[in-house]
Amino acid sequence: MSRFDRRKFVASSLFAAAAASPLRALAQPDGDGPDPRHDRDYTADEVVHAGSNFLGVTAEAIGAAIERIAKDNGASPTGYIAGTEVSGSFIGGLRYGKGVLYLKHRAPREVYWQGPSIGFDWGGNAARSFTLCYRLEQDEGIFQRYPGVEGSAYFVGGLGVNYQRADDVTLAPIRAGVGLRLGANVGYLAYSRERHILPF
Repeated sequence: MSRFDRRKFVASSLFAAAAASPLRALAQPDGDGPDPRHDRDYTADEVVHAGSNFLGVTAEAIGAAIERIAKDNGASPTGYIAGTEVSGSFIGGLRYGKGVLYLKHRAPREVYWQGPSIGFDWGGNAARSFTLCYRLEQDEGIFQRYPGVEGSAYFVGGLGVNYQRADDVTLAPIRAGVGLRLGANVGYLAYSRERHILPF
């Protein structure tokens, strides 16, 4: 390579490096930029407003329940299910429900759920159910069995709350309705695309 060719090669290389530098800088994520989770998760105000309107309770009542759930899960919900259900139990029980799953930036998705339980609870209810979903990233992820977390049932502000968990996803149904019941029971709810008569 002649001296002229070497100089031309070096100049071309320097020009390419200088041109690429700002492009690399633009491609690198800014550590001080907005957290993408803020655009994916629902804020406390959003779920309080939606839950209060759907369940027909005061913002203070559902706000207390949501605050307790947030402390237990240490995260913001990625979605929620608004629906209705019926259930009954005398030692063994059944629960059936239907609702709509809401995730940000995705179309609402109709879901059904059904499942058995066994334990020291009894009674029956027809209720509205507002279920907070934690770490549910895709709507297809809801379609599986969610065992109940034993001993997680409690009342806050007159609303019944308990937890269901599968893999990394936690569901927290908040229920309000006639004959509301909670007890020391174990069981699961299977979420499906269509209604199933058999709960197993």
